[in-house]
Amino acid sequence: MTVRILIADDQALIRQGLRAVLDSEPGLEVVAEAADGAEAVEAARRLRPDVVVMDVRMPRLDGVAATRALLAAEPAPCRVLILTTFHLDDYVAQALRAGASGFLLKDSTADQLVEAVKVIAAGEALLAPSVTRRLLERMAAGPDHPDGGELRRLLSAREVDVLLLLARGLSNAEIGAALHVAETTVKSHVQSLLAKLGVRDRLQAAVVAYDSGLVQLRGLGPTGL
Repeated sequence: MTVRILIADDQALIRQGLRAVLDSEPGLEVVAEAADGAEAVEAARRLRPDVVVMDVRMPRLDGVAATRALLAAEPAPCRVLILTTFHLDDYVAQALRAGASGFLLKDSTADQLVEAVKVIAAGEALLAPSVTRRLLERMAAGPDHPDGGELRRLLSAREVDVLLLLARGLSNAEIGAALHVAETTVKSHVQSLLAKLGVRDRLQAAVVAYDSGLVQLRGLGPTGL
């Protein structure tokens, strides 16, 4: 199955470079380009690509607003991979809150770009564990942060443990090892908690965990250890 991609960036040379990399990979096809967020939203709604590679800073409508507009639709027409220069840019945090499935630095390699598109097209989220923690902690550092009680009432105790580890960026295999359960069991818990939280992927679940206060800045393991 071919992954259909839309590239949104206000710089023509960058769009051309991204297209050259992605079109050269078997199973990937760039179906359109957009020079700003407004064009990206219109093209994505019309063409329904699998993945939009979205520059975060563009004129007329930036990548954050475009992501929000696209992913507010039910069902969302695509998944969004944010391109940015700085990995802790406030725009990135806003894009993740808007529903983006991950982000990639503009100085990443061609192989990393291809892998990122494939991962997101497969329904997974893309964010390095070290970056996950720093970025989401930054998003969560508000003065009136809640205590996570609402999520603890919504999820089972085991789902809470899985979510706490997922929020650190751990894979299913790593979560299984930490909790001494099979990877298939972890996968089942992840699917269940995603459904209960009403989110698309692991990254959005992590955002909810931080926003709700379930994950405290000093407590990132099961039961806050």
